[in-house]
Amino acid sequence: MQDTPNPSPFRATTSAALDARPATFHELECLHEFIAKARANLKQGEWDYVSGGSESETTLKRNRMALDSIALRPRVLRDVSKIDATVERLGRRIRLPVLLAPIGSLECLNPEGAVAMARAAGKFGVPHVLSSSGDPGLVPVAQAAPDALRIYQLYVRGDDAFVDDRVRQAIDHGYKAFCFTVDTAIYSRRERDITKRFVVLGRRRASGHSFQAGLSWRTIARVKEKFDIPVVVKGIATAEDAQIAVEHGVDWVYVSNHGGRQLDHGRGSMDVLPEVVQAIAGRAKVIVDGSMCRGTDVIKGIAAGADLVGIGRMQCYALAAGGTDGVVRMLEVLEDEIHRALANCGVTGFAGLEKAHLHPAIPVTPPHVFSAFPLLRVEDYRY
Repeated sequence: MQDTPNPSPFRATTSAALDARPATFHELECLHEFIAKARANLKQGEWDYVSGGSESETTLKRNRMALDSIALRPRVLRDVSKIDATVERLGRRIRLPVLLAPIGSLECLNPEGAVAMARAAGKFGVPHVLSSSGDPGLVPVAQAAPDALRIYQLYVRGDDAFVDDRVRQAIDHGYKAFCFTVDTAIYSRRERDITKRFVVLGRRRASGHSFQAGLSWRTIARVKEKFDIPVVVKGIATAEDAQIAVEHGVDWVYVSNHGGRQLDHGRGSMDVLPEVVQAIAGRAKVIVDGSMCRGTDVIKGIAAGADLVGIGRMQCYALAAGGTDGVVRMLEVLEDEIHRALANCGVTGFAGLEKAHLHPAIPVTPPHVFSAFPLLRVEDYRY
């Protein structure tokens, strides 16, 4: 069930526009500046909740290492005087092939929580995935951001009737897809939180965890048969499960390891993506997330076969730095990075990217949650 595509409200960027130097600069001009401001605004518990991973944080680091183990192969003399980074996804023309990934308890970063994030997504022009783990919930977010391209993500906390109720509400309130997160059968040990005895409010109030642990392909098949809404399965980490997903009619296969916050010692998402793309063979669309925070990260994800790239922690830092306006500004800076990288790769848009633009490489920086930002003093941001 998709909207009729609308004419694009976004214009191509010219090389002259990219080269233009503003007479005055915005308060936040580089992505690492959002992180610094967020750190100043957040208490230690909230900071660790966003920045940490599970146990040894090995999966978290492998996400970044997988990205940094890929180099770009640029082409030249290709006439890149006009760059158009828009794409058509979920029946709409969107400004970038980026979505704001589902994150619970956003209200601990900004009082408006998910409302601020959805409004930012709508204002800028990218999809937002609303987590069921947090406030204010499905209906208030839909009412606050009616024009945003919204997807609803569910943690199962009840029986079939519970799931059906959420799917119906999502459809009735204009959500364009329904997402099951499937890599959280059991909540992980997040030691940054545990050592400080910090528990986010949404986690304190949560109940019915046994239903999430009991989630199986039966639920996916039943929802696909009963409801007319695209289904996303988030948390796929193997070709085998990607194959099963398409056999069950899943519309979007979401490659993710929860930002390294669930199973420790997993693989980086960009290491997983190629085998998933091969297994799916075009039978479903693909989303990938996992330490995606720079324009070149988005380019690598799309060139490797993803249709959308999920932005996780970076949206949290932007929200903590400046609410709705902070998230919009972060996306503007990300867009600028993307436009410049596309041009310097020798393509005028994402349709021009292919696997040949990627090449194996040796990382030059030890992986860390902030290793994409060398201008940050990492020692200032440890817990």
